[in-house]
Amino acid sequence: MSEEINNTEENPIDKQKLAKKYSRIKQTLSVIETIIFFAIILILLFTGLSKELEKFAFSYTSNNYLAMLIFLGIIGIFESIVTFPLSFYSGYILEHKYKLSNQTLFRHFKEKFKGLLVGAVIGIPLILVFFFILQTYENYWWVILGVFMFFISVIMGRLAPVLIFPIFYKFKPIENESLSARIMNLCKKTGVKIQGIFTFDMSKNTKKANAAFTGLGKSKRIILGDTLIDKFSEDEIESVFAHEMGHYSKKHVLKLIISSTVLSFLGLYITSVLYVNSLSIFGFTNISEIAALPLLFLYLSLYGLITSPLSNMQSRKYEWEADTYALQTTGNKEAFISAMEKLAAQNLSDKTPNKIIEFLFHSHPSLEKRIEFAKSFKQ
Repeated sequence: MSEEINNTEENPIDKQKLAKKYSRIKQTLSVIETIIFFAIILILLFTGLSKELEKFAFSYTSNNYLAMLIFLGIIGIFESIVTFPLSFYSGYILEHKYKLSNQTLFRHFKEKFKGLLVGAVIGIPLILVFFFILQTYENYWWVILGVFMFFISVIMGRLAPVLIFPIFYKFKPIENESLSARIMNLCKKTGVKIQGIFTFDMSKNTKKANAAFTGLGKSKRIILGDTLIDKFSEDEIESVFAHEMGHYSKKHVLKLIISSTVLSFLGLYITSVLYVNSLSIFGFTNISEIAALPLLFLYLSLYGLITSPLSNMQSRKYEWEADTYALQTTGNKEAFISAMEKLAAQNLSDKTPNKIIEFLFHSHPSLEKRIEFAKSFKQ
């Protein structure tokens, strides 16, 4: 594999063939993991194993909340063990085979462990609140949970850039004075006010490049990976920055929160109806019965799977809007096109994915479409 990659580094056609192969493997592994997740839930429900696990959890405690955590913990650990070979191959071995990773084996597991701890600190209280709502509000649990989820999404949007992201990366203001001046001039030109422009040490983990607009309120900021700063020209970085600024200017983060909240309420309502009406099929009698939770998660997961293409459609629409904003504000479509070409090469992105795959799974339009759009763009 390494020899194959070395031989394609200077050949764009072969590079794209390699990118297609890499993308296909990543997508396949992701689909397999999803299938395993649903298989585990179905096994729990149809074999009666869910009830046995509930009995096991209560053999250690009489407290409903602790029993629920034990119950979900066992399922989570089992799923992690079953999917570990796939996740390790996808996240470490494959990335190294395609020369995209800078991680040592130690750093890989360190980052995973860090993510696990952060997930536990945030996730366990949320699960406890969810279970409390389920037990307390019975038929109206979905309304209360929907409101709770909305406030949590707003809080996370506000706090994540300043409290959570720095756990994984070091952020610092852009040091390149020339680049900083160009970016600030662009902000003044468009009347956009943001709280900060930061670079972060993306290179500690990967050779890929990326940028993002994050945060709400006073935590709004645009972040640029150091891999982007190091490998792209100032014109190209300005185009990427303008794209991210487009997300800010068009209020895409706020719109996504609102739309996801609407979808969440709808999903929770549909789930509540299906859940109540199918409890008896599996021998459950109460909506807050711990053994019945996999059934609830099954409906929620199916809803998420079905509506994911809709969310991706909205995301792709916002990407088009941000691209248009970048081309209008910079007036430099050559730099934009060059930046897209470099992103495709550096991230080993499939520029021309299958249309069905793009529709179902991609949150961004294909790079080929974005490049063609830029070429035909008129000021």
